[in-house]
Amino acid sequence: MEKPWSGRFSEETDEFVEEFTESVSFDKELALEDIRQNIAHVRTLYRAGILTQEEMDKLIEGLKEIEKDILQGRFVWRKSLEDVHMNIEAELTRRIGELGGKLHTARSRNDQVTTDEKLFLKKHIEELVNLLKALRRTLVKLAERSINVVVPAYTHLQRAQPIRLAHYFLAYREGFLKDTERFLDCYRRVDELTLGSGAVAGVDFPLDRFYTAELLGFSRLSRNSIYATAERDFIAEFLFACALTGARLSRLAEDLIIWASEEFSYVDLPDKLCTGSSIMPQKKNPDVLELIRGKSGRLYGNLISLLTLLKGLPSAYNRDLQEDKEPMFDSVRTLKGSLIGMNKVLEGLKIRADRMEANAGNFVLITDVANYLAAKGMPFRKAHHTAGSIVAYLIEKGKRLEDMTLEEFKEFSPLFEEDVLRILTPEKVADRRITYGGTSETEILRIIEVARSEEGIHGQDTD
Repeated sequence: MEKPWSGRFSEETDEFVEEFTESVSFDKELALEDIRQNIAHVRTLYRAGILTQEEMDKLIEGLKEIEKDILQGRFVWRKSLEDVHMNIEAELTRRIGELGGKLHTARSRNDQVTTDEKLFLKKHIEELVNLLKALRRTLVKLAERSINVVVPAYTHLQRAQPIRLAHYFLAYREGFLKDTERFLDCYRRVDELTLGSGAVAGVDFPLDRFYTAELLGFSRLSRNSIYATAERDFIAEFLFACALTGARLSRLAEDLIIWASEEFSYVDLPDKLCTGSSIMPQKKNPDVLELIRGKSGRLYGNLISLLTLLKGLPSAYNRDLQEDKEPMFDSVRTLKGSLIGMNKVLEGLKIRADRMEANAGNFVLITDVANYLAAKGMPFRKAHHTAGSIVAYLIEKGKRLEDMTLEEFKEFSPLFEEDVLRILTPEKVADRRITYGGTSETEILRIIEVARSEEGIHGQDTD
């Protein structure tokens, strides 16, 4: 089949080159965006006086028929035509004749492909933002259910200080809110029309690019044709947002995997989201969470792949940029699946409050002993050392902090008084964190109300 650029060449393209350089096997994922762009471009050509009304109508009718075939899986993709753009254009020409050759007037595949990619990303960013919102709402629901559950917070995977479990869920909700903001911020930079930039220098036809932007739903135009056709900043930024969200999902997955182990037994995972072992009948494996954790590596790899691709490229378009699409497509699919999977896990999560609260006392409370002494006037560094000595004493005696008598406390400092015995419960220690953003019950209740308002949750409906 004759290439659209074959006029300059005296030899037919080698079969290896056709196979090695084709991209239609993956960029056909942009087919619907390409049809939408083609129709807008035809309308712009008509507005510029390049097409007649009859030509515009015939081109649009042909494109819509091709769209139907694509949607119904009847369209035949040909690798010999290289990419999604040429496949659609060639089929249009086959159906309506030479008029199909006018479709590419005042356009290059260089500005065509970035417009398709931006249309693709705008749609999928909106979907990812909705999935993140669903996940955040589930976390708010979990926080409301767990206000009265106290659990040890962990640093270095060692018990640190008691917190209300709601504080933990709200922490991840806060992180996913930041992820959402990153995607929305990325959307603003994706929302810039590149069509009309040509191959590198703009076009010499009187195209109304503002009209094209209006047809395609872009809020502004690219301002430099070289930048517009060669930059992939918008994809790199999108992949970074995906990678960072993947990192957060991976950390949450790791927490839940640990918490679901028999050694912790802090939570029970839904049976329908776990698998068993082919040899060990007792096993309940957290495969969904493990895959979410593992797939974060794909998201990292896609980002690194694109950044490496861009490094050292000379200015303007280079064929290397064909390799920008597969990382983008893969990250969209991977992150969507991970968000859906995590939301399903959290929706079916059962909390073992008894196990959590059993571990929230003893040495988890010792920081408040040091703070108690500091509030009495002892320098904090000395108070810290005194509290550490108490820990060593309790380990030696095999006792818990809650079981210490006032007399034992006074052996370490005369500043201890009867009131020290009244603060040493996980709930009271947690509720002493009254600063803005702390884990006290009053602060958590305030943040939940803020979160409900931000998520549009009304009444008792958190779904």
